[in-house]
Amino acid sequence: MDTIRFHHTHAQVVAHRGLSGLETENTCAAFVAAGNRSYFGIETDVHRTADGHFVVFHDDNTARVGVDSLVIEETSFETLRALRLRDKDGERGRSDLRIPTLAEYVSICKKYEKTCVLELKNSFEQEDIAAIVEIIRGLSYLEHVIFISFDYDNLVKLHRICPDQPAQYLTEKAEDWDELIARLVSDKLGLDALYKLLDEELVKKLHDAGIVINVWTCDDPAAAEQLDAWGVDQITTNILE
Repeated sequence: MDTIRFHHTHAQVVAHRGLSGLETENTCAAFVAAGNRSYFGIETDVHRTADGHFVVFHDDNTARVGVDSLVIEETSFETLRALRLRDKDGERGRSDLRIPTLAEYVSICKKYEKTCVLELKNSFEQEDIAAIVEIIRGLSYLEHVIFISFDYDNLVKLHRICPDQPAQYLTEKAEDWDELIARLVSDKLGLDALYKLLDEELVKKLHDAGIVINVWTCDDPAAAEQLDAWGVDQITTNILE
């Protein structure tokens, strides 16, 4: 199996949770697989463990891709790190299928010169966001990171620390678009929307307001080509390239 190619002339393509169509999501294997291909960016999700470490994982607990059902934010890093995650075929045992640290993810993106698209999961305290920023800054890669979050306040807190840091508000619902556009412009934020919410008119309205548009998670080549033709800036996908 390989990625599915689609024609695009404008949009930058982002590998969702790494190249999760081929490798177990949010693992070093998925990040390296994306790094070895033509992707502009690699998306992942960051959580804080019970003992203050920052790891990348999508769900709040490990049940779907792990062995046990452990709540990430209530479990120590050592316990989480010991888990072997399931391979795509359901088997376990590969040493590269563990929960990575934030630093490992950023280091892989840096090695392969990919933009980090980093989702702040759940609600973070400002000091936690500051700690995340410092980890990335310590790796000399902060200028290559786009932060995203469904929690609007996370992005407001981020901009208190780094006022000019690229950041996008995640949404999966039809919004009062005029109200949201005004808010995004005021807070200097981009948009990362469920791709089915957009049409050509809305893309134009967002761009006329100067808003960068990312969409998630599009695995349909025809839909992705239409989004590219409308001019969206980024397309997040599990398998397209």
